[in-house]
Amino acid sequence: MDLGLAGRRALVTAASKGLGRACAELLIGEGAHVFITSRDPEATAKQLGAAGWLASDVSKPEEPERTVRAAVERLGGLDVLIVNAGGPPFGTFQDAPLEAWEDAFQLTLMSAVRLVHAALPHLKRSEQGRIVFITSISVRQPIGNLALSNALRGGVTGLAKTLSLELAADRITVNCVAPDGILTDRIRHLIGDSEEAVKALAERKPMRRLGTPAEFAAACVFLCSRQAAYITGQTLGVDGGSLLGVH
Repeated sequence: MDLGLAGRRALVTAASKGLGRACAELLIGEGAHVFITSRDPEATAKQLGAAGWLASDVSKPEEPERTVRAAVERLGGLDVLIVNAGGPPFGTFQDAPLEAWEDAFQLTLMSAVRLVHAALPHLKRSEQGRIVFITSISVRQPIGNLALSNALRGGVTGLAKTLSLELAADRITVNCVAPDGILTDRIRHLIGDSEEAVKALAERKPMRRLGTPAEFAAACVFLCSRQAAYITGQTLGVDGGSLLGVH
């Protein structure tokens, strides 16, 4: 299937590893021109054949605008924005000092707000404008020991739904992809980095295995496609059936 992504110009943040990297790699495989950012993206950009890269920490207020400006200058415009950021620290509500909430707020929610704010004028000029937020299944089913993430990713979901209504007339789609049980470094860190821990977690999943970043990326990239032009305001779970809710 031709997803209509050849020649499309995409910015993927936090793309040096894990879910962001997988999304960037698949977009490039579909013929898109991809600009990536992370705190250390150069090696990844060279490995993937990205069109450009920038070392950037989007939790800092000035960085999202600088990031978008660099991507647009390199790509000549913007059609796709994939908003991704490393998750806030693990811990319970009672463990987290108040300053950790401010840091998580800047990293998780305000980075998304600022990236969209900077990218929107360029996306409005696209014939296939797409915004995809990488969130978590915790927006529907909170995850233990992730109080900061549980609270703030819900704000990103609310932002996405609001934007989907505001931007529908501009034919810009806005969706979230919510992973659970995808084997990344963050999951390994959360459960304890051992094969026994990975196996035990996999056995608790409905499919008796964990998902791969490539499987997650397939859903994300589809939402960027020409075929997904009438899908907006949605949160797509990529979780192997682990969500217990019925809506």
